[in-house]
Amino acid sequence: MNIEGGVFIVTGSATGLGAAVARRLASKGGRVVINYTRSEAEANATAVECRSLGGEALLCLADVSDDADCRRMAAEAVERFGRVDGLVNNAAQSKIAAHSDLEALTAEDFERIFGVNVIGPYQMTRAVVPHMKHQGRGAIVNISSVSGFSGSGSSIAYAASKGALNTMTLSLARALAPEIRVNAVCPGVMQTRWWREGLGEERYQSFIDNYAETAPLRAAGDPEIVADPVVWLLEGAEHVTGETIMVDSGSHLGGAPRR
Repeated sequence: MNIEGGVFIVTGSATGLGAAVARRLASKGGRVVINYTRSEAEANATAVECRSLGGEALLCLADVSDDADCRRMAAEAVERFGRVDGLVNNAAQSKIAAHSDLEALTAEDFERIFGVNVIGPYQMTRAVVPHMKHQGRGAIVNISSVSGFSGSGSSIAYAASKGALNTMTLSLARALAPEIRVNAVCPGVMQTRWWREGLGEERYQSFIDNYAETAPLRAAGDPEIVADPVVWLLEGAEHVTGETIMVDSGSHLGGAPRR
């Protein structure tokens, strides 16, 4: 796939990894739909950055857990740019809750987390597939997490939702071939505003430092670094579908080697 001139919807792209992916696509001449639900100022700033990098940007306020919003976002992309070449299902929801505290999560917490993290990617995929099928090709990248394999992470509901997303990636890769490739990128801990605000500055720094000390590659994740394999799966992985790529400094291997 040629990124230059292509059209890409990146959900949850006002900040963090979504914004990094949008900027990377724009720097290659891509036309990007920047989606947000609350962070309007940040979404506008990301759009300005994308345009300054040489791409085009369309802002779209939409909640991916709402099917009508998903269909509208796809329709707005086609109305503005005439096509949809790629979809990055990045929007995500979580709640920081100790896994040992089974009273920390309610049914409503599970419903909201699964609504955004699982149902949202399904609905967005359904919304863009007719356009991709019509043009004969397309690529979808789901942003999952190593939590979907390890059962760790910010909460049990979040880990369970990412496990479901990994399974759905396999199902969709089979169902949508040969025209559309579907893959997932599974980051480990990333240095993001969400973790900083959720933990507070002191706990956040300790959390990041501990991750960097124990991961085999001795580093915590960064949105700009994780954006690289996402873009590669869109543009360079012509024979890759149904894959879940872990980008976690090797943390899934079980700790750093002794020196």
